[in-house]
Amino acid sequence: MNRSPEHARLLLQKAREEANLLARWVEDATVPAWLMGFHAQQALEKALKAVLADRDLEYPLTHNLGWLLDLVRRQGIEDPPDAAEIPRLTPFGTTFRYVDELEGGMELPLDRAWAAACVSRTIRWADAVLNARIERE
Repeated sequence: MNRSPEHARLLLQKAREEANLLARWVEDATVPAWLMGFHAQQALEKALKAVLADRDLEYPLTHNLGWLLDLVRRQGIEDPPDAAEIPRLTPFGTTFRYVDELEGGMELPLDRAWAAACVSRTIRWADAVLNARIERE
């Protein structure tokens, strides 16, 4: 696994590309919730892994956003703005990729506007963390 500032920048760029999709899809009701949620989860995962890679830290091959947040916290890095809510998107990277609705016909629990905004805020946070390391060197 590549753990370097260069790899961190690549991950963050990929997260930005997914954020661009989300920004276009947020008002498009034809985009299913599972797909919007999947790309939100993926962008958050990449942003968190970018912070870990930038610190030359190994991270697990996981979609679990709570676990990745814990790894970031163990490094003494300040939480991203939506840290308390980010883990609720984990199922979109796993279970919700394979279902269109929950048991009983309930829709997938996704606030599309919040998900897109959360991704944007988290990418800005990750960018600031990476830039802060550069400034310290």
